[in-house]
Amino acid sequence: MAASFRWILQLHKDVPKAAHFYSEGLGFTTNVCTLRWAELQSGPLKLALMHSPNDTVMQKGYSTLLSFSVIDINSTVTKLVALGAELDGPIKYEIHGKVAAMRCLDGHILGLYEPA
Repeated sequence: MAASFRWILQLHKDVPKAAHFYSEGLGFTTNVCTLRWAELQSGPLKLALMHSPNDTVMQKGYSTLLSFSVIDINSTVTKLVALGAELDGPIKYEIHGKVAAMRCLDGHILGLYEPA
């Protein structure tokens, strides 16, 4: 039997704030949210957020990269910036669509893609 995907896990300093970020910014459904753990869902994708007071993961540059397809990249970027994200370089206009890289609350990288 092959392994099956369970979730993507990110470490965060403030789990409820991070859950709010993904819920309000990208429309994830919050299944569970405590001070130490959250589980969010978007279709079949599950995102787990776990509390980590230790900055070692971020200081060493280790991070997950989450990539999302969006309908309107400009409004999504605006919404995420208002929630505390930073645009990591300009939105790029490629032949296949628009792409942007952002850093969320604890420095994790989010890739955004709007198909052409």
